[in-house]
Amino acid sequence: MLSEAEIYDETVVKNLGQKYLKSYAEFTEDLDLKVSGQKSEAFNRLWDFTLKPVTLQLAPHENADLVDLVQTDNRSLNKVIMVLTSLCLEVRELKHQLFSSLLPPLVMYGERQDCENLPKGEAQLMIGRILPLLQELRCFITRSKEVAANIITQLDTLYGQEKVAQSIVTKDVHFHTVFEALGTLFSLQVVLDEVIENSNILNEHWSLYRSILRSVHKSEQFNFEEKRMRSFDKLLTALESELFNGRVFLNCMRFKINNLSSGLQQEMKHAITSMISTYDSALTSSKDRELQFELLAPVTLFVFHSIAFHVQDRKSFRQIWDLHKKLPFIQMYGTIMLSLNSFLKRSLPFSNKMVDKKMDTAVVTARQSYLQLAIQSLPKDVENFRAHVASWAVQVNDSSVVTETSVQAGLESVCASVTNGLVLARNISSSVCLLLNMHYNLAKPITKSTVLSCIELIKLLKVIECMFYEREEIFSISSAHLNQQFSLKLLKTIEDMKKKLTQDKKYTDSSLDVIAALNLIQQCMNGCCNTPRKVVCQLALEIVKQNRMVLSSDDYAMFINIFRRIKVITEYQVKVREACDTSIIYWHRTFVQVYLSHVYTNPSLAGDLPFLFATLSDCRPPILMMRHLPSDTDPLEHFTTDIREFFEQEILSPLCTEIETDLRLSTHAHLQLDDRNPFKVGLKNIRALLQAPPIRFFDGYLDIKQHVTLYLDTTFYNLTTVALHDWRSYAAMRNLASQKYSLELLEPHLPSQTIEQGIDVLEIMRNIHVFVSRYSYNLNNQLFVEQSSNNKFLNTINIRHIANSIRTHGTGIMNTTVNFTFQYLRKKFFVFSQFLYDDHIYSRLLKDARYFKEHKEELDSRYPYDRADKFNRGIRKLGLTPEGLSFLDQFRILITHIGNAMGYIRMIRSGGIHACANAIKFVPDLDYIVNLEEICREEGLQPETVQSAANLDSVLENLTKNLTEGTQYFKMLVDVFTPSFTSQKNKHLKNFYMIIPPLTLNYVEQMMNGKEKINKKNKAGATFTDDGFSMGVAYILKLLDQYSAFDSLHWFQSVNHKFGREEQAVQESKSSRRGEVDVKLDQTNTLTMKRLDEYRQEFELLYYSLSSARIFFRTDLEDLPAAPSDPAVSDDQAAPAAGM
Repeated sequence: MLSEAEIYDETVVKNLGQKYLKSYAEFTEDLDLKVSGQKSEAFNRLWDFTLKPVTLQLAPHENADLVDLVQTDNRSLNKVIMVLTSLCLEVRELKHQLFSSLLPPLVMYGERQDCENLPKGEAQLMIGRILPLLQELRCFITRSKEVAANIITQLDTLYGQEKVAQSIVTKDVHFHTVFEALGTLFSLQVVLDEVIENSNILNEHWSLYRSILRSVHKSEQFNFEEKRMRSFDKLLTALESELFNGRVFLNCMRFKINNLSSGLQQEMKHAITSMISTYDSALTSSKDRELQFELLAPVTLFVFHSIAFHVQDRKSFRQIWDLHKKLPFIQMYGTIMLSLNSFLKRSLPFSNKMVDKKMDTAVVTARQSYLQLAIQSLPKDVENFRAHVASWAVQVNDSSVVTETSVQAGLESVCASVTNGLVLARNISSSVCLLLNMHYNLAKPITKSTVLSCIELIKLLKVIECMFYEREEIFSISSAHLNQQFSLKLLKTIEDMKKKLTQDKKYTDSSLDVIAALNLIQQCMNGCCNTPRKVVCQLALEIVKQNRMVLSSDDYAMFINIFRRIKVITEYQVKVREACDTSIIYWHRTFVQVYLSHVYTNPSLAGDLPFLFATLSDCRPPILMMRHLPSDTDPLEHFTTDIREFFEQEILSPLCTEIETDLRLSTHAHLQLDDRNPFKVGLKNIRALLQAPPIRFFDGYLDIKQHVTLYLDTTFYNLTTVALHDWRSYAAMRNLASQKYSLELLEPHLPSQTIEQGIDVLEIMRNIHVFVSRYSYNLNNQLFVEQSSNNKFLNTINIRHIANSIRTHGTGIMNTTVNFTFQYLRKKFFVFSQFLYDDHIYSRLLKDARYFKEHKEELDSRYPYDRADKFNRGIRKLGLTPEGLSFLDQFRILITHIGNAMGYIRMIRSGGIHACANAIKFVPDLDYIVNLEEICREEGLQPETVQSAANLDSVLENLTKNLTEGTQYFKMLVDVFTPSFTSQKNKHLKNFYMIIPPLTLNYVEQMMNGKEKINKKNKAGATFTDDGFSMGVAYILKLLDQYSAFDSLHWFQSVNHKFGREEQAVQESKSSRRGEVDVKLDQTNTLTMKRLDEYRQEFELLYYSLSSARIFFRTDLEDLPAAPSDPAVSDDQAAPAAGM
């Protein structure tokens, strides 16, 4: 017995296993639901036939040999069937080899390169790269000759006068399948002739290659082995004679066979007549490309028959010649087409006797008429094809999986859907390819409407292929059922035939052959319906057909119809791929640009763009098969670039521009704009373009919405950085883009240095002389405003900008900035000292000081306004600068620059405190900051943690000190210059306070002029603030210790007294008139009062600013720290700055 522990372990394992099995089952069910639910949506959005990771190939394959497949009691029939079947299969293999691997690189030769401007020697290199291909073509031609000779030999043996022993009876047996194979083999040679003959670049490069090899062979500077060169030249000569003379087809017909039998002649004539009659009637209802190529088989057989047997069959010739009325050209590959009329004239020696000029003219006229009629009926054809495709799509969707209750109906529906879809695709493909290639080969101009109609037809091909792909599951399930049903029907019919034959006891040789053929068909139909079995059945059926009593015409037609339906069902995947192939668009890629322009004009067509690019994906296989390019070259690059440029030019660029323009106009709708009424100017729904799904193009995607979003994000970001004042407009445009176009644009999130910081502190520090001259200081708001700018805005710098810069560069930059400012002030004070040292200025100031001292009581201790005004005006007589500035103007500007520098120092200190406050704002209580180092030591933490806590304590202590105490930079700059200013060497500065009254007058006049220009168009010199003057005057008065001396002038009281007297004079003038009305005098008085009031206000503002500035330099605070000693600001260094 098991122990309890063992039972428990087993139960646990079992429960865990059930749990994981249940989880896996849920996962698979969920995955199945997701795949089923998203299959249609994903297919419609990003469908690409080449993306299928797993697919089911319905074409049957088996490993049985032909010897094992053909097993009857009639050995003669076995041999005949095996030989003919192997030859037919060989022809099929040669056809597949030519169209799949040999023709594409040959037709694509010269593509992707500008062959008119190739580098020297590139043409020869291109030929050198395709020499292996040419050798493969030569081998293909040689093999084709051998197979053709074998077929002719076998047929001549079968239908010859002298019967070979152990052969079958061929009196009434017509192996049309074999003759069709022979004609197909000849047709392949004709295709090869046409492709090489139409490749002008290939022929030209071949000539260059041969000529350069002859030169190399004759030259002695190239060390080539003579024997190898002769062998190589012999190979090239063979290639040229077999490929480049346009006689591949004619050479293929030259067999070393003499005395072909008349029986073969008659049988071949019968096959030609029958096939021409069949295809002639088929061309009346359909002109699909496969039928066109099959039509070439009887034509080539006719040429061979005429040459080999020296026969001039005028009736058949005329019948073939008249086919141009139904089909002017036969499409070969790409843009290569063949005219049957030209082919007959070129191939038949006696054609000149049968064709006159009237017939040639009729052919040309028929081509023109056919093309014109096709163009005229194209719009109607497009509508008909669209209706047929829609009806067929409904039929396909109605098809369902075959069930037990409706087997017959379901199978018939599926078979009809496959057959009808394939026929429809072939008709559309042949129509559009024939129309485009006729324009191309006849060099006829094509209209835009024709281009758009052709693109519509090409898109319909992809719609059909799309439907086949979507319903592939149903078709795959039904394929096996259909094959079984058709096989069962044939087997029943064969059984009935065999019963008829067995009733007749008099067996002839032909009857035995028929019985053996029926057994062979029955044997083949019991297996899979692959190509060898179908060929065997067709050959056997042609043997059975000789007995009309057994196989009637209706039965034969039924057999042929079933074989055709079996072929369609088993090979529909390959046939659909061939019928829906749109690689022809490669040679007409400019049509894509026209259609994209049409889509942009009609955005409702945006949903068809995936189908358009699905057509372009068919160009990939032939492009990748190019063999004339270097191995390190991407063949797809050139084509991909062209299509992407078309898409960019016709859709992306105009769409981005239109959306940006619409957003701008909608955002600025309040401005005077053009009429945007949609009822007058029209309305285009460009949202349809933005709603288009991402389009797969080769190995990438084209996403219209993402491109527009990226464009707008980039544009708005760049323009916001250039014009910061427009940030609000671009924010509104982003919101509008989200609401109107569902475009989710990103916020710019510009770095703080871009918007908040303004000009960086380092930049100002290095160019302090430029900064103080271009910016004006506002004392009250503590900011700098740019004086003038070429932009629509003026830059400003405030405390927040400085704090951001300090946060970026660190607080150490503050001391460096003060040092730079000190060096700048030294230079300015030198100029300041020189100005006051001037004799004209010094004498005037000394004279004014003596006058005020002598007449102080008479003047009521107020410095006279008139004397200051006289000084201001008199100094202009000493000269003016080219800009019209007097010496006093320049001195005022100098003091303003000094004041701006001091204002900048004040802003640096405030910004530092602001930055420290932001850095320490997360500390809960600045008055009580715990010592983290001690706490960590008490807790016994690791030494690294204790050190980190000590570092944090140091940082917090530094921030707290900077925040609560700060640094008195003003006191430092006062202390460093005061000794020099008050020394005996600079005693000429003691009368500075006497020049302040005329300076204030000069300052007020300048401010009045600046404010008046604000409202004028020409704003040169406009300003509304310049408190740097007040700051500079207060700073210099502090350095010279002349606050008391300046206050003794009572200058602002004198100004108020002067303006008061003038106002009183104006009032007295009004009252003296006593009711007399003088309009002009009243206007003059009003203007005078307004002017006096403005001057009074300006002087009051100056007084307030100066009083505020003097507060910064107070020395009555006991707790001010002493200025640190700095060798850079010693007395010995400051003295020269004062001019001594």
